[in-house]
Amino acid sequence: MRLLALTLLAAGPLAAAGEPSLDPETGLATWQVETSGIQVRLTQISPDQARAFYQARGFSAVAAERYAAECVFMTVVRNIGETPVEHRLADWRYVHAGRAHTIRSKTEWDRLWRRQGVDEPARIAFNWAQFPATQTFAPGDWNQGMTAYRVPRGGRFDLRFVWRAGGKTLSGTLEQVQCADEHP
Repeated sequence: MRLLALTLLAAGPLAAAGEPSLDPETGLATWQVETSGIQVRLTQISPDQARAFYQARGFSAVAAERYAAECVFMTVVRNIGETPVEHRLADWRYVHAGRAHTIRSKTEWDRLWRRQGVDEPARIAFNWAQFPATQTFAPGDWNQGMTAYRVPRGGRFDLRFVWRAGGKTLSGTLEQVQCADEHP
């Protein structure tokens, strides 16, 4: 997690919504949008970072590669408004190649890890590192965690995120988010 946190902190100033900022040291990109009291940020996690992170937490090389083969991002959500914000990751969609997809849930990942024989301590570490499935953010609150998308390395997608605030369901989009290549 330390390597991922350092990468996130080192990302530098962010460009306008839709335009990524690049970390000059790692070459990894960050997309961010602020709308209607919420800020959503995606920062690329390279396949090497994903492999190293999970192998250090007890995943076999094969299991870590299974996750690293996904399009992985550090996802940050921040309530920048005046009212509480509620989110359910199950409501989010990503659009790739003209089709909308759900983000694989922690439960789905856990079933996969059990089938691959991943030990319980490693599965717990995985679960804690993923972005929360549901959460309520008070004004000023934020959280981060990993999200993964079934998009090829270097591929692009749009992320449609949904939240509730003030009794209303709201949505926003991060457009043309690009998955990290094998070696940025």
